[in-house]
Amino acid sequence: MEEKKKDITIYDLAQELNISPSTVSRALNDHHSIGKKTKKAVKKLAKEWGYRPNTLASSLRTNRSNTIGIMVSWINRPFISSLISGIENAARESGLNVIISQSHDNSDLEKENLQALYDSRISALIVSLAMETIDYSHFDLFSDSSIPIVFVDRIPLMNDVTKVHINNFKAAFEATEHLIKQGCKRIAHFGGARHQSIYEDRMLGYVAALKRYNLVVDDSIIIHANYLSAEEGTRITEKVLSLDNPPDGIFCANDTSAVSAIQYAKQKGVKIPEELAIIGFNDDPICEIIDPPLSSVHHPAVEMGEAAVKQAVSMLNEEAPGEPTERVLLDTHVVVRASSKRK
Repeated sequence: MEEKKKDITIYDLAQELNISPSTVSRALNDHHSIGKKTKKAVKKLAKEWGYRPNTLASSLRTNRSNTIGIMVSWINRPFISSLISGIENAARESGLNVIISQSHDNSDLEKENLQALYDSRISALIVSLAMETIDYSHFDLFSDSSIPIVFVDRIPLMNDVTKVHINNFKAAFEATEHLIKQGCKRIAHFGGARHQSIYEDRMLGYVAALKRYNLVVDDSIIIHANYLSAEEGTRITEKVLSLDNPPDGIFCANDTSAVSAIQYAKQKGVKIPEELAIIGFNDDPICEIIDPPLSSVHHPAVEMGEAAVKQAVSMLNEEAPGEPTERVLLDTHVVVRASSKRK
């Protein structure tokens, strides 16, 4: 009988290349601390020798499954569904499964479902915080058990965690700047809950743009809502348009409220964008359906999901504890459509 071929391990590769197993692991996962030359040599040898990551053996050693847990707010939101798509694609390529759970933006449900994910013996956790979450102690369950956690988009106000997000300040600055360059002089801002850093940063970027172009920062047209839903978007639009000095532009921190703003303004006979220019955030599919089509900030959801899995896998394969935490910052850009285009 032919002897079964021995599986190649990172230790075999390390011995051949005269480097440490942890260096091999990092090179295979494109860790930033490893040089291009070493990465190339490791990957070349791995391919020649037929190396395959042994995720099953890893799960047996750690008494954990071959599964990544995903905790998000609402899976029916376009941004979240695209994020999950990116996570699933990357997880599949890494030989991992996923379990998806929703918090419905409720911190208690988030805690309850995190416990269920933990009990399912997940190997890593990717999470976008519930809108209500301001205390992060329920994540200690995972960190105390050395289960990697990667925060995506809605990230905690902590430095010692792995994050995948965008520069919300810069994106908001550019969105507001776009309205200013279209001739808007009085721009309102519809923001989300300020205890979530993404909405605070978007407001700060908006304010910075106004100051940069010497426009007045008027608190009466900077309005925050807990969930920035369609209903809240309508309510806030009604409020600002009823002012004696209504805005001639609106920067909304999501597309849901921006679409509501367009619909309400049109009902009131306000011409868009001539009298009121509007821009949203996320670049959801509805942006191209609403009339006029909505300008927005492209939010790279799929890429964020892929990057989150890459970070999780890298942490799972990390041999040496105490490595610096990662902060992955992805690019965004303004997508200009008819709702804000005056020039």
